Amino acid sequence: MSQEQKKVVKPKKKQTKKKKKQNKSPRLHVDGIFMGYRRGLTTQKTGTSLIKIVGVSTRRESEWYLGKKVAFVYNASRHHNGSNVRTIWGKITNSHGNSGVVRAKFKRNLPAIAMGKKVRVMMYPSNI
Repeated sequence: MSQEQKKVVKPKKKQTKKKKKQNKSPRLHVDGIFMGYRRGLTTQKTGTSLIKIVGVSTRRESEWYLGKKVAFVYNASRHHNGSNVRTIWGKITNSHGNSGVVRAKFKRNLPAIAMGKKVRVMMYPSNI
């Protein structure tokens, strides 16, 4: 038996085809940060919000975003229509300064507690 040792053959594992992960739809927004309101030395104009777009550092780069939609998404304490997620929509109106900050007007003014929080700068409507 020593010379005629039986080789133990392990059954081969079935090669299962891995399912490709379904690609999520492409991201249609860029992150931005709500920095505060447009202001002068003694007054602030809460109707216009200042937004710093991630990856934009010059006035020329910020011009591409003029007219784009902006969304501030937040969680409310009460459910409405099956969800507690709410959105305040706005539009980028102008650039502000030379460092890539833009001005935006929202349908309802953003609350002061939103300062420093993220907003979504949508890549539409397209101007191309």
